[in-house]
Amino acid sequence: MAAKIKKGDKVVVLAGRDKGKTGEVLQVMPKDERALVRGVNMIARHQKQTQTQEGGIIRKEAAIHLSNLAVADPKDGKATRVGFKVLDDGRKVRVATRSGEQIDA
Repeated sequence: MAAKIKKGDKVVVLAGRDKGKTGEVLQVMPKDERALVRGVNMIARHQKQTQTQEGGIIRKEAAIHLSNLAVADPKDGKATRVGFKVLDDGRKVRVATRSGEQIDA
């Protein structure tokens, strides 16, 4: 199955405490069906000081399940499902089903 959410996509959170937030996908973990999204699902971790890193409480993104994410429509930024379309030159591209707009450049 082709990936519906990829690194660099703008996504909308559909469920959880960050519902409604949007962000950019930093990393996708297909085996775990999870993704890291900038500014979403933030957690605080206590970091012990090392030679290279400062100690203290570090805030960072935790992985969020792909079922709780939807690609943001390029036209209006609202959540949309993703379809696929084969272009005349044979390329397979992702398409927003909401507006018919092409997601891949």
